[in-house]
Amino acid sequence: MSEFDQILPAHSAAIYREFQAGRVIVRDVWDSNRSELRSNPLYNLLYNHMSHFRTFYEHLGSELVFNETGAFFFLKESSDDESEEHDENAFRVQVILLIIGRYFARSGRDVEYLGRPDAGLNEQDLAALAGDEEYQEIIRATRFEKGVPEALDYLDKRNLLFRSGAGRCFLSSAGLYFLQELVREYEQA
Repeated sequence: MSEFDQILPAHSAAIYREFQAGRVIVRDVWDSNRSELRSNPLYNLLYNHMSHFRTFYEHLGSELVFNETGAFFFLKESSDDESEEHDENAFRVQVILLIIGRYFARSGRDVEYLGRPDAGLNEQDLAALAGDEEYQEIIRATRFEKGVPEALDYLDKRNLLFRSGAGRCFLSSAGLYFLQELVREYEQA
């Protein structure tokens, strides 16, 4: 029995749709009904059949990348056609994460708390971010016309941020990993 026979086409298609939507596939996803992180079956499938999916996406002209530290998968396009769009998306994500990280650090809190469902950003934080003119200008310059809410939606749609209630959100393991990488790069510059 080949690996193809072990994986349901519906599951492969669900993974493909996630990647096509520009999402990362994280180990744990937020379950808003239970208000807790739960194991992501798509992540588990990718993890358990990594060589299969790496070969599969290679045949589609992409590279399946596994980030162990942040516990997530993402697709890297092999073709140059999409690099400009990919670069813009990456830039927009970086800008939002840097603003959130900068705000959080300036408030005297450890950036690690951004990745915790019981901490993260609360209503007051979101209001402060939205009320800061400098942050607003930067966010609008990255073409988020509706400001902070639209920027947070952008991260949410890519599984880089989870909403844990009305006026509350926190970074996924992938979002926190990318923020920590940006901070590391900044500190080394």
